[in-house]
Amino acid sequence: MWRQAYWDEPLITEYKGKGRQGFLVPKEDLDVEIKLPEKIKRGKEPELPEVSELEVVRHFVRLSQMSFGVDTGMMPLGSCTMKYNPKIEEETGVADRTHPLQDQDTVQGNLEVMYEMQRWLAEATGMDECSLQVPAGSAGELAGVLMIRKYHRDQNRRREEMLVADSAHGTNPASAAMAGFSVIYIKSNQEGLVDLNVLKGTISDNVAGFMLTNPNTLGLFEENIKEIAELVHSVDGVLYYDGANLNGILGIVRPGDMGFDIVHLNLHKTFGVPHGGGGPGAGAVCAKGKMTKYLPYPIVSKGERYYLVKPERSIGKISVFNGNFGNLMRSYAYILGLGGKGVSMIGRMSTLATNYLIAKLRGVRGLELMAPHRFRKHEVVFSAKKLAEETGVTAFDIAKALLDRGFYAPTIYFPPNVEEALMIEPTETEPIEVLDQYANAIKDIVEKAYSNPSSITSAPQNTSVGRLDQVKANHPSTMTPTYRVLKSRLASQGRK
Repeated sequence: MWRQAYWDEPLITEYKGKGRQGFLVPKEDLDVEIKLPEKIKRGKEPELPEVSELEVVRHFVRLSQMSFGVDTGMMPLGSCTMKYNPKIEEETGVADRTHPLQDQDTVQGNLEVMYEMQRWLAEATGMDECSLQVPAGSAGELAGVLMIRKYHRDQNRRREEMLVADSAHGTNPASAAMAGFSVIYIKSNQEGLVDLNVLKGTISDNVAGFMLTNPNTLGLFEENIKEIAELVHSVDGVLYYDGANLNGILGIVRPGDMGFDIVHLNLHKTFGVPHGGGGPGAGAVCAKGKMTKYLPYPIVSKGERYYLVKPERSIGKISVFNGNFGNLMRSYAYILGLGGKGVSMIGRMSTLATNYLIAKLRGVRGLELMAPHRFRKHEVVFSAKKLAEETGVTAFDIAKALLDRGFYAPTIYFPPNVEEALMIEPTETEPIEVLDQYANAIKDIVEKAYSNPSSITSAPQNTSVGRLDQVKANHPSTMTPTYRVLKSRLASQGRK
């Protein structure tokens, strides 16, 4: 039986001690005085908690025991690759002590790392050039659609429509809308793939591009991708690759060889950088041929030394400085550690893990699979619609019951073209014994759904926090994103 710890742990600001502190060995004895303008000086001492090192350690260890991460157990979060992050990366991530405004001659080693990352990612994706300036996947998407917009404007034309697959990540239409495009959804066919007839009937001289993921969010490979690319290119549209699902094909096929013109990558998914909890992430946006001159700047170039350049028609910067260098270092260590042979096994092993899990769950009563005869890549989406109709136990309930069994909940109710969706991505880093345990946990939940459904609909019972009121938990008036918000809310209620 798995049980999560529960501590009645106060906020660190609620510790009562005064004058307590930890100890930090000073690096140097420097007598430096910096004169600040009076107007930017604080008027009073900062309200920092006064706690000892022991109190700090116990506080955060207790909080970690009430949390769950990939170091604790499997996180099969579909469409958001959550693989194990080798700890050696942390050593490289904290090794950087340089400043982004340093003269380029003093950071040649950093620029060499960025240059090699650009070349490695270009090789892995079949693109010509990459920019590491984007801080995350959604920013990479925005960079991509801004590049598409600028390309069409350079042709002295205004394209208003951006095509998006109906199984696309929610950020795709959001990014397209932010760039000023009207979003046109392309429906999937009964096989879960882009419906070519719908695409043929939609493509026109008003189409700027098509945002597509391959494999798609059902884990299915778009087998008609060459024809899709030809259709988009026939009107001089740009084919954009959402790299969130690259894990399923890495080392097997490349987006550039399929006909994609722009690719964004999530280094915090595919390339081993820790992610979750809102970041920090790291990304890359890569381009091929005529689209390379629109990439965000800077890009590292190599001559007698490494130096930063700005592409001829760059859209500008998406973030500050040269990208999230600490996380670039983590990805650099990850790729370097695996080597070319190891990287080429990622897609194969993640695909093997997914199809092994499908085989273990095939035929489970109440769970259905679209196009069950097709192999999946990195992830699979089961529908619990039949189970919900027969027992009242929904995909939401299954996700909660998995928490009671020591697993993180999978993505649910996405993609929207699958009712009662359970989206599972096991990744290549989970051993076969854990995959077996996960499959057995789902089988156990389904069995209890038919025999004792209330035991599932009342889950979770073994976590530090039980089932929440979803409306209350998500309502702006009750969400507490920061301590300051909590303090302000309590003050408005006359409480401390």
